[in-house]
Amino acid sequence: MKKHTLSYAKGGASLPLITSTIGDIFDQTVSKYPNNDALVVAHQKIHYNYKELQEKVDVCARAFIGLGLKKGDRLGIWSLNRAEWVIVQIATSKVGIILVNINPAYRSHELQYTLQNSGCKALIIAESFNTLNYVDIFRKIEPKEITDLKYTIYLGNKPQDNMILFNDMLKLSENISQDELIACQENLNCYEAINIQYTSGTTGFPKGATLSHHNILNNGFFVGEVMNFTDKDRLIIPVPLYHCFGMVLGVLTCISHGSTMLFPSASFFPRATLKMIEKEKATALHGVPTMFIALLEELEHANYDVSSLRTGVIAGAPCSVELMKKINTTLHMSEVEIACGMTEVSPINTQTTVDAPFDKRIGSVGQVHPHVEIKVIDTKTGEILPVGEIGESCTRGYSVMLGYWNNEEKTKEAIDEDGWIHSGDLAYMDEDGYLHIVGRIKDMIIRGGENIYPREIEEFFYIHPKVSDIAVVGVPDEKLGEAVMAWVKPKEGQKLSEKELQEFAKGKIANFKIPKYFKIVDSFPMTVTGKIQKFIIKEQSIKELNLETGEK
Repeated sequence: MKKHTLSYAKGGASLPLITSTIGDIFDQTVSKYPNNDALVVAHQKIHYNYKELQEKVDVCARAFIGLGLKKGDRLGIWSLNRAEWVIVQIATSKVGIILVNINPAYRSHELQYTLQNSGCKALIIAESFNTLNYVDIFRKIEPKEITDLKYTIYLGNKPQDNMILFNDMLKLSENISQDELIACQENLNCYEAINIQYTSGTTGFPKGATLSHHNILNNGFFVGEVMNFTDKDRLIIPVPLYHCFGMVLGVLTCISHGSTMLFPSASFFPRATLKMIEKEKATALHGVPTMFIALLEELEHANYDVSSLRTGVIAGAPCSVELMKKINTTLHMSEVEIACGMTEVSPINTQTTVDAPFDKRIGSVGQVHPHVEIKVIDTKTGEILPVGEIGESCTRGYSVMLGYWNNEEKTKEAIDEDGWIHSGDLAYMDEDGYLHIVGRIKDMIIRGGENIYPREIEEFFYIHPKVSDIAVVGVPDEKLGEAVMAWVKPKEGQKLSEKELQEFAKGKIANFKIPKYFKIVDSFPMTVTGKIQKFIIKEQSIKELNLETGEK
């Protein structure tokens, strides 16, 4: 293998990019594997093969046409994981309707902004999520603030004022012929927008990453190719569909390979996930690290047969070495892979492979994806850095989004004149082309002139036998600029103290990296996708430590 000297890599092109639409590829898969299990949703007791799923999709697509929706119109979906989400995703791709993914945790202000910004003509709304009643939240929006919205479609069974029941909407398909749907499909171009995903910004309003068939279909396909996915694979999808992890690495990876989509519950529930792995003989499982931690903890108290598992993708947040070892052994996922990227690149740009050296599979986020370029640059000069030096990772290629919807200014900030999108990730590339993420530019801690990368400290404390999870942030310090703060979650039944953690670190890592402050917690503030919200940890820590005024 040719050794890299500069932090630049270009993915191979042994397979060509797909130039068909999502709907066309789905139909091709149905013709190849009509009797393969396509969609199994445990909490709804639904089990469709590919031919049955196609029938549901086509009814839904014709109903959208009957409703008056057409190519380029935006349709929002605000729901947890369920069969209708998958059906709607594929149906919109056949008509050319741009699907707008809405975070199930949104409240009225965020919902209003998303509907306004995207100009949704229709909204599919679920019943509830935890303590959130979607109908009540929706009612708080002033109609004059969302003038583009013409139809609200309700996924519940009880009629609601000024809403159409989803099952009643499906009846509109009776007025539209299959030939009319085929004509719509034939009028589509794979390079056109088909999806808007709102990124969860920590400041200001979220931005709508606009993605084409070409973007997300190819990304889902090549994720599966790197995983050695086939029509025999059965994938558990506990990650949310509103996020690209669910709808791209889940749905599109499966429908491009004839594989089976398995949904254990509306939102992540460890016991339901393990139960479905056993019952459906799942071969693959996707998740973020916190999900795998929860599954492993559940397995300590309950006996489930997970021996059918072989592969899956861990993404969304750094995975510790210790956690990866347990996933390989306890969960039997010897071929599990790390993938990394961002919503704006559809979302994966690097991935490990099953034949990569073990240290690369647990210590990096993989090599560049097919048909994609990555580089690591000096954040001040923009020059490509030599291998081993830390800078900002950037991506170019087919997967880069079309832009932020209705936000040209932010699009220009993210994508430079040469087509490179800047990630905000601090990373280095090794001589074998593997990318190593060390943190976010905004998360880097600068203490007395020393650059401290939170992930390095987190990796160290994961080897403590009592530590379940940890999050490290920087907080203000009068003398040194910033100090290190760690929130630590002990393993179930274990007790930890600040003194014990400090003593554990002494002599093993540099003194300036040892956290000045520790907080022992039962849980972390989390996003719906299972990511730890470090900005909330930082805000709470500053407040609790009275660091706004510099006082302890």
